[in-house]
Amino acid sequence: MDTWRGKWAVVTGASAGIGKALAVELAARGANLVLTARRRDRLEELARELAAKYAIRIEICAADLAQTSGPEEVFEFTKGKGIDVELLVNNAGFGAYGHFANMKLERILEMVQVNVSAVVHLTHLYLPLMIARKRGDILIVGSTASFQGVPFLTTYGATKAFDLVFAEALAEETRPHGVRVCALCPGSTTSEFHHVAGQPKHILRKQETAEKVARTGLRALASGKSYVISGTKNYAGAHIQRLLPRSFATRIVGKMFRPKAGGHA
Repeated sequence: MDTWRGKWAVVTGASAGIGKALAVELAARGANLVLTARRRDRLEELARELAAKYAIRIEICAADLAQTSGPEEVFEFTKGKGIDVELLVNNAGFGAYGHFANMKLERILEMVQVNVSAVVHLTHLYLPLMIARKRGDILIVGSTASFQGVPFLTTYGATKAFDLVFAEALAEETRPHGVRVCALCPGSTTSEFHHVAGQPKHILRKQETAEKVARTGLRALASGKSYVISGTKNYAGAHIQRLLPRSFATRIVGKMFRPKAGGHA
């Protein structure tokens, strides 16, 4: 885990939840940080706290990855600062709960932009520099939703399936170049995700802490794994469903996530 001591890491979505926990864990291990998210005030508060506690260097880049220009803004920021990014953490993402047909198209497309397009864009910007140096690391935050269709989180599950497959393939492709890539797949986690997604309480499962998820992801990346599922029960659930017919697994998840009569969505 000390592999990034004294090196620079970019953490997207660093203002809350798993992104913030990843930033804290990296800071504790001596990494210098470029923190990026939309909310500058939160980033500034976190930067002050971490710089004072761990005596590391921190830069803030307020950017909105829902905009197609967002990834380029982050890249140009680090380039302008002369920062060699050794670790890219593609954490930014969000979900939206409810019937797909009832959702605003703009919100759905923003989700695809943040969860998929921005991940691809940022990776494509930073990866060639890592390959040229023959070292570097990329952590992509997926989900246990990466492993099957998730009715009522339809688009979110699909974007996270992309993130997992993208990370696994890229890990194999870049291994000969000294670059490690890993997908971190958490289950339900203590964060703002559920509130932002509009998920009702009846579908929430036992949650892991964001801090535990962050440590799991960074350890897996450092050890060269192409993906990791945080939590023993989450691991078992993700792999048991692979033994079931896909339609049956999706039907089970659909029953778990279906809105209650007269309730949300």
